[in-house]
Amino acid sequence: MTSLTRTPARNHAEIVQSVVASSSALGRAGFAASWRRSLIHHKIDPGTPQPSERLSESEMRARREASGLLVQIATPVLDRLARAACDAGCTVLLSDASGLVLDERVRAGDARDFHASDLAPGTNWSEGAQGTNGIGTCLAEGRPVVVWRDQHFRATNTGLTCMGAPVFGATGELAGVIDVSSARGDMTEGYARLVALTVQDAAQRIEADLFRASYDGARILSTGAGETAPQGVMLLALDRDDLVIGATRAARRHLGIEDAQIGRLPANDLLELGLRGGLEEAQRAEMARALARSGGNVSAAARDLGIGRATFYRKAKALGLEV
Repeated sequence: MTSLTRTPARNHAEIVQSVVASSSALGRAGFAASWRRSLIHHKIDPGTPQPSERLSESEMRARREASGLLVQIATPVLDRLARAACDAGCTVLLSDASGLVLDERVRAGDARDFHASDLAPGTNWSEGAQGTNGIGTCLAEGRPVVVWRDQHFRATNTGLTCMGAPVFGATGELAGVIDVSSARGDMTEGYARLVALTVQDAAQRIEADLFRASYDGARILSTGAGETAPQGVMLLALDRDDLVIGATRAARRHLGIEDAQIGRLPANDLLELGLRGGLEEAQRAEMARALARSGGNVSAAARDLGIGRATFYRKAKALGLEV
């Protein structure tokens, strides 16, 4: 791996402080708001390295257990992402919602350099600890970010390019971040943005799998926009009475579902709110798949979906599905 090449601490610190002090510069600089939070709110000196602190193995076990299903669900997704990213000399990281790195995928030959930069399990990459970075700023702003080298707040991190994407939990809360970081000097901004799209896809896959696992036994509907729509993972969980008992963050925002409605909102009410086409299509496809799996046996298809045979017939007729 190419050694980390950093901007001299004094020069970088002066640039950060001048941008934060200038109202016009704050409006132009892409991460100026994060720099301001780091300097003013978190009171971090951009020219001073963060003291290296790493949790013990027992502390890490406790934090991984506290993350619930996140590490378990993320494992195969991290493995797939690493097959491409690690070949390019990158490290693949999973953090929890506090910015603590829970897991990594990195080649043995690259691990020493990344770990020397504190990119390792057990380290805190929240904005409050490291200032602007791919994990902490992603969490602070709740959106995917690409933090390109000297966009980092600390001078010690300016040799890194970090691409982070948030993972949202089953009830719409921030659950963690998937981050791919590179220390290569030849990493171009264009390539970084291409990698960032892959990172976002991985984060959405984890979110969808987390949602399905959290509502195991419920019927999961992908809305007409699809579960990997540009606005995010669009999934609903329905009980046997067709009440919406769960909705992903994007579905809540797109369909206007409020917390108080969860467990009380009939799916048909969403249909009547002008969403009929997308949800009807999703329900019809779901029933058709159940029929196909059962070889056309309506009773078996109904059991597969957790509804009664009569309900299946009624819904099939309403949706124009021949049985």
